[in-house]
Amino acid sequence: MKKAQQQATSATASGDGLRLGHVAVVVPSLADAVERWQRVLQRSPSMCQTLEEHGVRVVFFDLDNTRLELLEPFGEHSPLASFLARHPRGGIHHLCIETQALETLHARLQQENTPFANDARIARGAHDNPVFFLHPKALDGALVEFEGIGPPASSER
Repeated sequence: MKKAQQQATSATASGDGLRLGHVAVVVPSLADAVERWQRVLQRSPSMCQTLEEHGVRVVFFDLDNTRLELLEPFGEHSPLASFLARHPRGGIHHLCIETQALETLHARLQQENTPFANDARIARGAHDNPVFFLHPKALDGALVEFEGIGPPASSER
């Protein structure tokens, strides 16, 4: 455990700004899910966005320390269709980790032959920030998105 604590301290000291950006949940009906989550959280959702290149429709709920992302498949070739086929009621799809050093992280992971999803490409995400995904084989069965962000604002989440 001591080694893990040292690595965590080292990552924080490196200035890459790693933090949890959001947890993504795939839903069969975005409208129904927004209604349920809004009732439980007592928060208003963001405007719905359609991201054609990713084959999704998306809504976010801002929380005090992170965001919740609700995803619905969009289009006949949506990568979420197979997820819903396996999990018809939906479920947690991925975690997003924000970083201020996306390109450096991406290059290092490529050099280390880390398994990527989506052919290791960097694409534009819902907030128009650069993103890439690691294949679940890379991190113990978890699909992880990394999102490039700017320096931290004066007020933290």
